Amino acid sequence: MSMATITMARDRGAVQVADVRRARRRQNLTGWLFISPIVVGVVAFQFFPILVSMAASLTDWNGIAAPKFVGLKNFTEMFSDDPLFLQTFKNTVYFTLASIPLTIGIGLVLALLCARPIRGVAFFRTAYFAPYVTNVVAIGFVWFWFFQPDNGVINGLLDQLGIHGPQWLSSSSWAMPAVIMVSVWQGIGYPMIILLAGLQGLPAEYFESARIDGAGAWQRLRFITLPLLTPHFLFLLITQFITSFQVFGLIYVMTKGGPGHATSVYIFNIYQNAFSYGKVGYASAMAWILFAVIAAVTYLQWKLQKRWVFYT
Repeated sequence: MSMATITMARDRGAVQVADVRRARRRQNLTGWLFISPIVVGVVAFQFFPILVSMAASLTDWNGIAAPKFVGLKNFTEMFSDDPLFLQTFKNTVYFTLASIPLTIGIGLVLALLCARPIRGVAFFRTAYFAPYVTNVVAIGFVWFWFFQPDNGVINGLLDQLGIHGPQWLSSSSWAMPAVIMVSVWQGIGYPMIILLAGLQGLPAEYFESARIDGAGAWQRLRFITLPLLTPHFLFLLITQFITSFQVFGLIYVMTKGGPGHATSVYIFNIYQNAFSYGKVGYASAMAWILFAVIAAVTYLQWKLQKRWVFYT
């Protein structure tokens, strides 16, 4: 092969490589043009507010006047000079620990029932899931009237049974349980759908082998169904914890944090500091504490999964 032929082959290969690179650049540019509106939206409505919140947490700022840098004062004030901070945090923990087991537990029962090939099961699946996708403000208003002590539906039903109903939302003892009941009623549809999908994806041969070995329904549930659903339980624990720790809508509509801060949760406290008291800097610092707590608990849940989650 002559030297000229080799040179021409090299030039032709270089041209082809350059053409491929130009085509890839055009493809990449086209892709970036398509996703640019989403990127701009994420930067404008997520990343930028995060940076503003981080900066505001170090300032004394009411959202209007020029912010005054105070360093870590907002963070130290939470733990030393703000008793409402600790109370709302405790209320949030109470709400979370009470609502998550009930929501997932009832969701599991409904998933087991809806997994059976019975007539009209599609209707029940829709009925159980519908509250989850219903506007939380509408749900809060409806249940607010249901819990009215004098002419509410709940106390009316209790009167029919000869039981004198409590004051519910105006009682410091019953207000939080009432909100938890509504939250569980609204939220059971989500774990039901997740667990139902998990049930429908379980290998049938495991259950057939268990039946051949003489395992009853309870044994199959305990030793096969529940262990195989542990990845779904992990997902639900993480998502339900994040959701419960950020509860706001039902509290705002039904109780406004009352009576006497009995239902004032952490997010509601942030809202009040930012928009009622004009303490935007302090509210931003509270938001970062919330982020740290959620991130730490989520990380802990993820690390502990090795002890109880089974993957097939």
